[in-house]
Amino acid sequence: MATIQVNEGTFEREVVKSTVPVLVDFWAPWCMPCKALMPTVEGIASEMGDRIKVAKINIDESPQLANQFSIMSIPTLLIFHQGKVAEQIVGTPSKDKILAKVNQYL
Repeated sequence: MATIQVNEGTFEREVVKSTVPVLVDFWAPWCMPCKALMPTVEGIASEMGDRIKVAKINIDESPQLANQFSIMSIPTLLIFHQGKVAEQIVGTPSKDKILAKVNQYL
């Protein structure tokens, strides 16, 4: 499954009401660490298939969501489980670290 782009208009449907855990990547096109993390996040999306959903939120296009979840630095990954934030990972963690967190909610 590919990553999906999410914004204020689609957040509720795609993330909060998801029946599977959602890994949300808060990023921006000008952020070099975000670009470095992108292949890892996309790899997780294709590897996990439909067991999880992987969403990307561009903070420049969706500043209200960044404020709502107190995103102070990017990249920040949030794992949503049953509509609520279950985990937060800031920076550029390894794929193994991200998967270890995600797998707790499967």
